[in-house]
Amino acid sequence: MDVLHTAIWVESVEAMDAFYREGLGLEYSREFVGDDGVTNYFLTGESETELQFKYREDDPAPVDPSGFDHTAIAVADVDTTVERLVEDYGGAVTGEPTTIEEMGVRIAFVDDPDGYGVELIESLE
Repeated sequence: MDVLHTAIWVESVEAMDAFYREGLGLEYSREFVGDDGVTNYFLTGESETELQFKYREDDPAPVDPSGFDHTAIAVADVDTTVERLVEDYGGAVTGEPTTIEEMGVRIAFVDDPDGYGVELIESLE
């Protein structure tokens, strides 16, 4: 078994694309429109696990991210990434950068433009 993707509804694929591709360095993978008219837009990282953004061009209803916890993404430098995501891409810090010595990581939590939680994890080893 393997994790293939996380699917989330978004209001603006452009804002999410900028946050995750430009802000976090993920890459465009693919997209398609289903029979139901929903556009499915995928981004991927080095492990080829994907984020799937689902949206309707003709029905941009507000997104309720309350049932979703977070997506974890590995980064080279948590502090720099948090600063860039907040200043350049509309991110909001929900958990300040913290070092967890016993795990050998530095983490932070940021909400993306639609309010979904993103855990940033920097390996200190």
